[in-house]
Amino acid sequence: MPGHRPNTPQEVPHARTQPSRLPAPFFEVYKGRRIQGRPAAGGGHHHGTGHGTGHAVFVDGVELHVMRNADGSWISVVSHYDPVTIPRAGAHAAVDELQGAALLPFPAN
Repeated sequence: MPGHRPNTPQEVPHARTQPSRLPAPFFEVYKGRRIQGRPAAGGGHHHGTGHGTGHAVFVDGVELHVMRNADGSWISVVSHYDPVTIPRAGAHAAVDELQGAALLPFPAN
């Protein structure tokens, strides 16, 4: 059709753009567990703290592997099928899921 152009992400109602800012650092005690999030040092996916997301999250000092989805939501290795809007909510979800169990370190390949 003349003059018709394919849909761009801005024209597709369900598409979201990924925010360019990193989440704010946080430190709190949630249900008796120390949770922390901060900008990550290090590089690409599975290399160094933050696993390429630019943000590192810890539960009682053990890193919680977090990943940022293309739509800007976040998931963790503990609550992989329950995306959240910010890493702090991911840390809360992990603590809830752990139900008092210790978070074990996630081996990076």
